[in-house]
Amino acid sequence: MYINAHSRNNKQEELEAMGPQQSCDVVAVTETWWDDSHSWSTALDGHRLFRRDRKGRRGGGVALYMREAFDAMDVETSDDKVECLWVRIKGKANKADILLGVCYRPHSQGEEVDNLFYKQLDNVSGSPALVLLGDSNPRHLLGT
Repeated sequence: MYINAHSRNNKQEELEAMGPQQSCDVVAVTETWWDDSHSWSTALDGHRLFRRDRKGRRGGGVALYMREAFDAMDVETSDDKVECLWVRIKGKANKADILLGVCYRPHSQGEEVDNLFYKQLDNVSGSPALVLLGDSNPRHLLGT
């Protein structure tokens, strides 16, 4: 399931109710607007929270709620300009790992940060199975 929360604080109850009803294994959230003042561990029973807050300015941020049964680990990236969170889900037996990413691209993001995103995608995408979710706000649709 994917949600653009645009400040998830006002959607907490909705998210808590939707998760169990949908029996979601993964919930990807963009525009969480979280910062260090938010210390929630999880809002969905049976899920582990991965999050990446926007650094240095208000808004943005991404999060993934992953069912606890999955053997998942955060994939570290070094560029704070790119609002992406990457999680690797360990494959069972002879199955390949799955790389799951949630990304948020603001309308105002320039070509320099777009290129950093492509580089980051190239660096983390060593898995044959890649799932990318998020809000890309493509410039060509906006006429910019």
